Amino acid sequence: MNNSCGTQQFETLNAQTSSADTTSIVWFRNDLRLTDNSALAAAAAEGNVVALYVVEDPNLTGVRAPGGASNWWLDQSLRDLATRLDTFDIPLLTEHGDPRLALPQLANDLNATFVAWSERYHEPQRSIDSAVKERLETSGIPAHEFPGHLLLEPWNITNGQGNPYKVFTPFGRKLMELLDESADLAVATQVGPNFPLSGTGSSLDDSLSNIDALNLVPSGSQWPDGLQSRWTPGEVGAQEQFQRFITTLLNNSEGKGYAEGRDIPALKVTSSLSPHLSFGEISPRFVWHSITRSSLAPQDSKSFLSELMWRDFAWHRLFHRPDLATANVRAEFNHFDWLWDSENNVSITDHDTTDPRTRPLSKKARHQLPVTEADQFEKALNAWRAGTTGIPLVDAGMRELWATGHMHNRVRMLVASFLTKNLGIHWRHGEAWFWQTLVDADPASNAFNWQWAAGCGDDASPYFRIFNPEVQAKKFDPDGIYLSRWVPELNSPDYPQPLVDLKESRTAALEEYDRIKSL
Repeated sequence: MNNSCGTQQFETLNAQTSSADTTSIVWFRNDLRLTDNSALAAAAAEGNVVALYVVEDPNLTGVRAPGGASNWWLDQSLRDLATRLDTFDIPLLTEHGDPRLALPQLANDLNATFVAWSERYHEPQRSIDSAVKERLETSGIPAHEFPGHLLLEPWNITNGQGNPYKVFTPFGRKLMELLDESADLAVATQVGPNFPLSGTGSSLDDSLSNIDALNLVPSGSQWPDGLQSRWTPGEVGAQEQFQRFITTLLNNSEGKGYAEGRDIPALKVTSSLSPHLSFGEISPRFVWHSITRSSLAPQDSKSFLSELMWRDFAWHRLFHRPDLATANVRAEFNHFDWLWDSENNVSITDHDTTDPRTRPLSKKARHQLPVTEADQFEKALNAWRAGTTGIPLVDAGMRELWATGHMHNRVRMLVASFLTKNLGIHWRHGEAWFWQTLVDADPASNAFNWQWAAGCGDDASPYFRIFNPEVQAKKFDPDGIYLSRWVPELNSPDYPQPLVDLKESRTAALEEYDRIKSL
């Protein structure tokens, strides 16, 4: 295989597996866990397991390259996975390239008799998976896909006409109805595999070296330091965080429950499970099963489970709208006069020394705009990314994002509204920045929620609903605890003046919305 890890890991494995009766392969992707992993269970039932993770090369496969924060998380999560697999003598092999080539070749090299993986729900990943399956089965190797990333598969939820849902409320009702009938949801609440599991023999040092060779986090990069102090990626970290969440609510440690306190950014009542769910370190079925059988207050359980269903809804929409990250769902917004620079792409994994938060507009964009407007566009976008807009709650959220790879959900809605409606900048710039900087940059939730906030998506927030940052701060951070943490210079001369007048920019946004409605 002509990928980053070379051939040594496979030659070593061949020597270890030559005398084994049968070998099965589990292809890990968005299911980096041992608990409630149907693909792993199926592989274990068929033979001694070899685990594989492939970092898919965008140039070969067309997949979207992960952002910098996601790559950092993946690096850490794979190390946790390798450690847990090692206790069962399962080696973790890694590749950088095209799974359509890598997986069939590995299966043939190891004389594997079975290959399993968890379903994916977006393109081009689904087409890649189909091609892998076809090539394996052409070689006489059974390949099977299993659910596990969602509560229910997107194709299993349709309305009375057999069509996909576009509005969350009826989708949620239908999902609840199907969940009540689903035997698949009755998963064990024990942590770890509840099935016999054995591998072909492993060396943890070899598995970790394989991960090193992926070079997911550039050497010398200082940006992940803040992520490291905030998060513990991996299945162990996911289970610990879930238990902290439950304990906090049961003990009323923050003085408010989830339903009452989830919109207050200074409180620690939210679950912080989103990155763990995104990487599949904990399954939504396990979380749902545990919450419904917990002693949480009914209003807290109901509110939290609604968020899990919202996550499924986002994937439901992406499954049926593969272009969700690049095209307005509501076609009238194609005529909206957002500021847009198609070449202003930022990668946090760049090996240069420039601050990715402050990048110049492309020559193409400058050529298309008057000089003054181009200057304002560049200044506004960079200030938004850097958290120097002069709007305190917006700046607090953007600084939290840069420092921790995360942002409170209430503040996410606010900064998205501000970018698209007060600054008049295309939502795709915001979606791309979140994709780079969020540790929970989920393909479905990120795109779906940006379109929701911008007003151009399914079941979207009405465009005329424009968050007022000052009102939001008074309502949800009345004591200024969140602001003082992230904007300590707020009351000093060093804090910048507001980029825009909130009232005037709101009026301009509504006028533009009225214009496209009349087209």
